[in-house]
Amino acid sequence: MLIPAIDLKDGAVVQLVQGEKLAIRDDDIEKWVKRFERFPKVQVIDLDAAMGSGDNLAIVRQIAPRLTCRVGGGIRTAARAGEILAAGAKQVIAGSALFKNGQPNLDFAKELANAVGVDQVIAAVDSRGGKVVIHGWKTPLPVTAVEAVRALEPFCGEFLYTHVDIPAILEVRKATTRRLTAAGGITTQHEIDELDAHGVDAVVGMAVYTGKLAVPEPPPR
Repeated sequence: MLIPAIDLKDGAVVQLVQGEKLAIRDDDIEKWVKRFERFPKVQVIDLDAAMGSGDNLAIVRQIAPRLTCRVGGGIRTAARAGEILAAGAKQVIAGSALFKNGQPNLDFAKELANAVGVDQVIAAVDSRGGKVVIHGWKTPLPVTAVEAVRALEPFCGEFLYTHVDIPAILEVRKATTRRLTAAGGITTQHEIDELDAHGVDAVVGMAVYTGKLAVPEPPPR
């Protein structure tokens, strides 16, 4: 399944290269909400909240009730997760806060799951060079993605794994019974189909916004 991405920064829809360089900015958020509102799932990331430089919660409150969306960015407390769900999101995506002292932060994972429900939590695991990275890919940890997934599995209903290598994605697929969504440079329908054949959903951002990947209009829900 293709899951389109809406990344929010400074009140606009953006796409960043390597998490930093601005490649696309569109102030017409409504255009993309209308385009994606029939999709079974949409991923919304508040980049300002993730970076600790503000938030776009007002926009999330406007668009989340219209989309079947999971929302991430700055989910560092159970209270914030509750706020996002109250805004209309179906699930929250937690990332860096799920790790502490180089290892999975099971205390916070349990607190989050108890507060909002296991099925409402998506654990985001980013990986580079075989190891988990946090803080926007800046901090590598001495733990593999497979180890992290196995530790966090009891506290989430789904994993979001960001890695451009399909074999590595499939290794994570084997490590958990939870639903798995992959992200990170997915650009072709072939990649989406290959992942779908293994029961993995695919988040696509840049390829959709640049028109490199033609996105068919899904049927009405």
